[in-house]
Amino acid sequence: MSSTQCISLLFLLWVMGSCVSDPDTIKRITAGEDPNKEHAHQVRLVYSQSGQIKAELEAPLMVRTVEGEKITTELPEGLLLRFFDEKLQEQSRLTADYGVVYEHADEMIARNRVVATNINGDKLETEELIWNQKTRRIYSDKFVRITTGDEMMFGDGFESNEDLTNYKIRKIRGTVRLEGSAMP
Repeated sequence: MSSTQCISLLFLLWVMGSCVSDPDTIKRITAGEDPNKEHAHQVRLVYSQSGQIKAELEAPLMVRTVEGEKITTELPEGLLLRFFDEKLQEQSRLTADYGVVYEHADEMIARNRVVATNINGDKLETEELIWNQKTRRIYSDKFVRITTGDEMMFGDGFESNEDLTNYKIRKIRGTVRLEGSAMP
């Protein structure tokens, strides 16, 4: 046996001897871990379409669960989502205390103190908002409040494009003129 083969054999024996096969030790090392869940902190994800950046998501914590072909990503500590135009200029942004992304449906649901603003300064507030990445639409069936430069509108249900510049409230409850705005 050559010296190289002898050293290789000794190394292999050392590696095999250092492996732990004690079930109690293995349980202690892997306790509390779900093999179907991945955790990431201080996450920044970029969404693109045909090589063009469309949106950017930031979150303090991301928990990704894989169950067969179903992939769910939770953002339990909140999120910031920004939408961009073709020149990478921010067109709108959305914040929420909680979010969940269903990758198989290309859909994200933002919940709890959801606030979305557009480039014109219009602000949408609701408790739940859904972003469909396929249709590039944002919508809600919950109560919404939209504040513009001169009025505040209330209603149930909402639908918009991603940049929140073309929106409609489904069931308007009322409109309030803000102080200092001109009457029509």
